[in-house]
Amino acid sequence: MIKPVLRMGDPRLWLPSRPVTSFATPELHALVADMEETMRHLDGAGLAAPQIGVDLRVVIFGVDHNPRYPDAESVPWTVLINPQLTPLSSKKVGGWEGCLSIPGLRGWVPRWCDLRYTGLDAFGRPIDRTVSGFHARVVQHECDHLDGILYPMRIEEFTRFGFVDTLFTKEANDVVD
Repeated sequence: MIKPVLRMGDPRLWLPSRPVTSFATPELHALVADMEETMRHLDGAGLAAPQIGVDLRVVIFGVDHNPRYPDAESVPWTVLINPQLTPLSSKKVGGWEGCLSIPGLRGWVPRWCDLRYTGLDAFGRPIDRTVSGFHARVVQHECDHLDGILYPMRIEEFTRFGFVDTLFTKEANDVVD
């Protein structure tokens, strides 16, 4: 079922989420199904359970020909529960991010380039991946939601934050510093 996505300003988005303790349950599978249907309906690259008002450490993500990210590399469909992120170096790279909880806006966000993430799937099976590029960015963005962090909190230069229909116009790109 498509769920309403909480928007920035809703205090539930600032709260840390609780770990999942029971796997392969009808309730967990229903949550994942609702998250997937909601994410796909909104052309999202990922979704975290807190974004639909569920305070559990569950994220989903996957990208393949997404109109909101037309140039993005493919990211495999993943259900990641109780994730742990480990940067593989201190190197970060900036990139444009948007969020279903902050519609119409984009910001330039620094993220770790190379990352290892571990966690469990909806059946409690272990996941252990080493990733880079857009895949690493998506994982970090979604997992931030589990700790009450929205991407604007990571922006370092607010001249690179604004409405999509304004940021990416010819006029905006013709401005000389």
